[in-house]
Amino acid sequence: MSLRSPLGRVLGLGTAKDGTSHWWGQRVTAVALLFLGLWFAFVLAITPDFSHAAVLALIGRPINSILLLLLVASLAYHSYLGIQVVIEDYIHSPGIKVVTLLVSRFAHILLAVAAVFAILKIGLNA
Repeated sequence: MSLRSPLGRVLGLGTAKDGTSHWWGQRVTAVALLFLGLWFAFVLAITPDFSHAAVLALIGRPINSILLLLLVASLAYHSYLGIQVVIEDYIHSPGIKVVTLLVSRFAHILLAVAAVFAILKIGLNA
């Protein structure tokens, strides 16, 4: 006995076998963002002033640079996964859906690379 519909059996439609890894990716990055977000809020709370020199010194510390890089990477991936679900659920035209998914992926990669470049440039005093 199968739970698949006759049309699904004929067309070969079934699960995409992608949901579990997507679900785990969202949960793992959410936990990482919880801890990294708390660290970031704490660092901002203890910063005496937000002048350009103070912020450069803050980001220039190795531990802060590393944690900030982890924050950016996990935030970009978590955001990408969330936007992907919204696009897949609410855009019904196949052509527009593919284009929107590609634009979303490239935008997330571009923004993450720009943030990583800025952090590394400050952290390495380049």
